Amino acid sequence: MAWRQQLSRNLKELRILFCQSSPASSSARAFVEKNYKELKTLNPKLPILIRECSGIEPQIWARYDMGVERGVRLEGLSEAQISKALEDLVKVGASLKA
Repeated sequence: MAWRQQLSRNLKELRILFCQSSPASSSARAFVEKNYKELKTLNPKLPILIRECSGIEPQIWARYDMGVERGVRLEGLSEAQISKALEDLVKVGASLKA
C-alpha cells in the first residue's frame, strides 16, 4: 500500500471525525485503532487529527495546498471502504499538484 507513504506529499492535514459511542461510527473508530500508528509512522510530520464528538456523523477530511479541502462521509462504510476513501483523497491531492 504505497499510497499510505504519499499522505504527507499530497495532503497538508488529515482529519477524522466520529462519535465515541454511536454504532454508525464503529467502523471509523476501528479504522483509527488499526491504522493510526502505521499512518503516523509513515508520515511523521503530517497532522493527523482525530476528533471525537457525541452524535456527529463519521467523516474524513483532507486539506490540500491553498486551503482546498475535500471530505467523505463514512457512515455505513466498512474499514476497507474507509481505507479506499482515504486512498482516493490522496489521489486527489496528487492530481491537484499536477
